[in-house]
Amino acid sequence: MPALRPFVFNQSRLTALRAREEATFRQRTTRSQALREESRRYMPQGVPMAWMVSLNRFSPPFIRSASGAVFTDVDDNQYLDFNVADLSMTMGYGPMPVVDAVSRQVRLGAQFLLPTEDALVVGRLLAEQIGIPYWQFTLSASGANVEVMRIARHITGREKIVIFDGHYHGHIDDTMVRQGEQGVVHEQLGLARGSAANTLIVPFNDLEALERVLASEAVALVLTEPALTNCTLVQPAPGYLEGVRRLTQQYGSLLCLDEAHTFQFAHGGLTGAWGLQTDFVVLGKGLGSGIAFALYGMSETIARHLEQFTDSDIGPAGLATGGTLYASALAVSTARASLEQVLTITNYQRIERLGARLASGLRQTFARHDLPWCAFELGPRSGYCLTPRLPRNGAEANLSMDPAFIDCRRLFMANRGVWDGILSAGPQVSFAHSEADIDRYLEIASAFIAELFE
Repeated sequence: MPALRPFVFNQSRLTALRAREEATFRQRTTRSQALREESRRYMPQGVPMAWMVSLNRFSPPFIRSASGAVFTDVDDNQYLDFNVADLSMTMGYGPMPVVDAVSRQVRLGAQFLLPTEDALVVGRLLAEQIGIPYWQFTLSASGANVEVMRIARHITGREKIVIFDGHYHGHIDDTMVRQGEQGVVHEQLGLARGSAANTLIVPFNDLEALERVLASEAVALVLTEPALTNCTLVQPAPGYLEGVRRLTQQYGSLLCLDEAHTFQFAHGGLTGAWGLQTDFVVLGKGLGSGIAFALYGMSETIARHLEQFTDSDIGPAGLATGGTLYASALAVSTARASLEQVLTITNYQRIERLGARLASGLRQTFARHDLPWCAFELGPRSGYCLTPRLPRNGAEANLSMDPAFIDCRRLFMANRGVWDGILSAGPQVSFAHSEADIDRYLEIASAFIAELFE
């Protein structure tokens, strides 16, 4: 199969269009610009969390309110949201089941550091939908992945973990790494020296490469998304995930499927929808509710191990799990309302149809302009694949992450009332979107492509 090559844009045209659109955006967001300048007196970069700047190559708007699939900034600009806060708002803004659950639980008590009956219901629902029997809460998928790694290392007596090129598993020292010329190195600053020493990176969809590293019998955990979603989108080849499971069992490693993103793609996540076998599953981003919580599931064998080595204030040291705000009554009640009333089979089927409509429309747009591109498609996720075929691994997927193209597209669409996906993602259908919303996105995307290529 011939190697994929990056698409070559007319850079002067792209630069001129981007400059025009940024000037328009600044004129439309004067109040946001003023607030950011004032905020610089109190917050680095003038924002309360640095990602609000780093995920946008233009000054972000300050938001006043939202409803359904639309949010409004302080300059009264409205945006039809196809980024959905990087999958943390896939239920849309103000879904009544979540509003009711949060309002009720805040009145009754947001946190007790004790269990509520809602936790039992959530555990049962997740076990039924995903097929993983035992569950624990954290505040984030990052925290869940950390606990999974700790448990896996204790069970196996091994230190190393395997991740895949194109990965992202949260802001964790062990996984914020890339393959360098001299081995695995950190991707970002401020991480502990030597913390990447136990991490191995292999290509996705390559069972031979995986077996080579597992054969050393030094790997505690293989950590992967069922489909890679932080480098645009890479789907597993037929039989690949089953092969990963077989190899981990053969060489005594444990397997974790990180579904912080992909749980939004199908009822029961891809683990449940595809009938995957695994030792752990991680869920995150508040299940798309906008409330901060995450969970991880485990097999019965692992649950019994955790019971045996639960940490105690007065007894011997146990596994390093837990946190004061983990499994709050507020988070657990939100999870129950989300699973029972929003994340239903019917609703997932509806957004899958809308995702297909979005992907089909993008393909038609590319064809009209004779572009050798594809459209990603997995449930409600779509996006711009800037190569003639879909990627098989992270390296190939990176060819579609053209920063200048994506940045220009996001500005163009923002000026016309659509908030598009960030660099590593793509447009995402939410539970609040309608067919008209999909068509509106496609209309503006088509206009943008026409500006670049006509």
